[in-house]
Amino acid sequence: MSFQYQKTNSYFAQVANGLEEMAASEIENLGASKVNQRFRGLQFTADAEAIYRINYGTRLLTRILAPLISFDCHSTKYLYKTAMEIPWEELFTPDQTFAIFSQVSNSAITHSQYASLKLKDAIVDRFREKTNRRPSVEPKYPDIWFNLHIENNRAVISLDTSGGSLHRRGYRLDTVEAPMQETLAAAIVQMTKWEGKTTFIDPMCGSGTLPAEAYMSLTNLPSGYFRKRFGFMKMPDFNKGLWTHVRKEMDGAFDAPQEIPIQASDVDPSALRVAKRNLSHLPRGVEIYTHRKDYKEITIPQGATLVMNPPYGIRLQTGEDLSSLYKEMGDWLKQKCAGSEAYIYFGERKYLKNIGLRPEWKRPLRNGGLDGRLAKFVMY
Repeated sequence: MSFQYQKTNSYFAQVANGLEEMAASEIENLGASKVNQRFRGLQFTADAEAIYRINYGTRLLTRILAPLISFDCHSTKYLYKTAMEIPWEELFTPDQTFAIFSQVSNSAITHSQYASLKLKDAIVDRFREKTNRRPSVEPKYPDIWFNLHIENNRAVISLDTSGGSLHRRGYRLDTVEAPMQETLAAAIVQMTKWEGKTTFIDPMCGSGTLPAEAYMSLTNLPSGYFRKRFGFMKMPDFNKGLWTHVRKEMDGAFDAPQEIPIQASDVDPSALRVAKRNLSHLPRGVEIYTHRKDYKEITIPQGATLVMNPPYGIRLQTGEDLSSLYKEMGDWLKQKCAGSEAYIYFGERKYLKNIGLRPEWKRPLRNGGLDGRLAKFVMY
C-alpha cells in the first residue's frame, strides 16, 4: 500500500497560535512549497530532502505530520474497521513501542482519548492477526508517534515525522521553575530582528533559554542538533544516505564569531548555575558571558538589545502582586538603558501598565496556558 503523503507529497506542520506567518516563511527557506495557513498549522508540499531539512532546522514548528490515510468517519466502529486495514507492519515491528495523540472537533466522535483508544486497539489487533505478536504503548518516549485528527467527521491518521515535539532541543540538561518553551524563545529572538551587531543581554536569564536560542540563531546551529532520532526515520521510504548528506551540510553551516555578543545574568545563583550548564552544552557555548547580578547593577552598553522574561504569578506560584517590580524595571530602563531596545515578555498582560513606558508595538504570544504579550520599548 502506498500512503497518502507518498501520493501527494503533502504534509501538515503544527505551530503555536500567532507564529503561522513566521513559520511559513521559515519552512519555505528550508525547502517547502505551496505553504497554506490552516487552523493551528501549515499545510505544505515537500520532497524527502525538505522534510529532513525542515525537521532538523525549524526553530518554530512543534511537529510535522505525514498523512497516511484520510476518510469520512462518523463512528468509532468505522474508525477501528478502517484502521485495521492499514499495513502498520510496514511502519514498525511488534518489538517497538508506539503512542497516539489525538484532536477531535465538531464531529460525531466527541472524545479524543476514546478515539485514540480505538485506533490503538486496531493497531494492536492488526499486529496480532498478522504476526501473532503485539507492540506496546509507551506514552512518553515511543519508537513511533501517530496522530489522529478528526474534524467535521473527517479523519486523518498521520505519522509524526518529528518523533515527538520539536521544542525539545536537547541542550536543556537542567531547568528552573516554569521555563520558557524553546519555540517561543526562538520566536521572540526572531521578532527582535537581532543579528549579532549589538550585544544581546538577558538580565533575568533563568535556565538560559533566550540566550541559547539567540546563540543558535546567530551561529546557524540547527535546532535539531542534539536529537538522536526523528520520526521520519520510520517512514517506509526513509533514505539514510540523503539524511546523512542533509545533516552534514546543515551542521557545516555552523559559524560562531570570535567574540560572542551575548550576555546572560540572573540574581538567583541556582538559576545561573542551570543556565551556565545548559549554555555550555552548546558548541562553543561555554564562551557565552554569564554572571550573577541583580539586573539593576548591570552596565548596559550603548545600543544593546535587551530581551527579558521577568517573573509573573504562575512562574512564582505565590500569587503575589508584582506591580512594584515592573515599575522598578521601567524606571531602570529609563535611567540606565538609554540608546537600547528592550523586548519584554509579559506572561501576564496586566503588568504592561505598571512599566510606565509606551511600547512601540505589542504582539500576542502564548506560552503554555498563558496568553502573554511581547512588547518592544525603544529607550531614547
